[in-house]
Amino acid sequence: MRAVGLEQYGGPDVLRVFDRPLPVPGPGQVRIKVVAAAVNPTDLLLRSGELAAAAARLEPPYTPGMDASGVVDAVGADVDLGIGEPVMAFVNPFQAAGGAQAEYVVVPRDQVVAAPRGLDLREVAGLPMNGLTAHLALSLLGLPEGATLAVTGAPGALGGYTVQLAKHRGLRVVVDAAERDRDLVRGLGADVVVERAAVPSRLVDAYRAALPEGADAVVDAAVLGAPALGIVRDGGKLAKCRPYELAGERGITVLSVQVPGHPDKRAALEELAGLAEKGVLTLRTAEVLAPEQAPEAHRRLEAGGVRGRLLLAF
Repeated sequence: MRAVGLEQYGGPDVLRVFDRPLPVPGPGQVRIKVVAAAVNPTDLLLRSGELAAAAARLEPPYTPGMDASGVVDAVGADVDLGIGEPVMAFVNPFQAAGGAQAEYVVVPRDQVVAAPRGLDLREVAGLPMNGLTAHLALSLLGLPEGATLAVTGAPGALGGYTVQLAKHRGLRVVVDAAERDRDLVRGLGADVVVERAAVPSRLVDAYRAALPEGADAVVDAAVLGAPALGIVRDGGKLAKCRPYELAGERGITVLSVQVPGHPDKRAALEELAGLAEKGVLTLRTAEVLAPEQAPEAHRRLEAGGVRGRLLLAF
């Protein structure tokens, strides 16, 4: 089968399409014939070598990708999904079979659910990973209804899902956006939009002008890092969505959002699929590319400013 992969770490051009063995599902596992797989920031870190320690026990080529959509192709024992059923899945790329960017993937039953009905199955590939990240961030923050949540990077895929899910849970949402993105984030449900600023200190000032006492919590989808603490009130919380070190201050609790450790992926994915069916969560696709165009997808994501998901169609 065809799969995107890399044999050595480096820039986008180290990616190419390899022939890999067809994976065989074991007990409790599902094989999916992939329709599309999304390109994630974690894929960039894997490709560049920043996650080399996590891949150390694997043999190259390494196949990126953490979410996919497709149809059930084969199942192991004790699996209740039918052959041909449309599904979406979270895929862990740090396993011997590799990640989601392949013609076929094998995943545990608890990482795959029925795809939301009535939506383009290819575009569904853009929901699992970012949706799970937003879901886990809000679960860890545990904010009560009516609390104020700030979301950095709201126009992006993760930020957008976070805004929509937070509004669904009854939170007041404050975001930052450039003029060109204001209608987008308001359409996602943001209550207050502050002016985006390239200088972090000025961005914090903009948030504080809107929230003099600070937000109850922030989901730092834009990866501002330490400056994002300035948005949060004393004793509040910050959810960081990338693996970087950050110490709290002023009694602020810093929470690390790591989707592989989500305690109940199946229930969360089922909730996300249901909300997508109802239109609470909107699938936003920036572009659909061929597997051979994976280097271009990495370059675009690395450059920033992508609105929606970049998908590789198989």
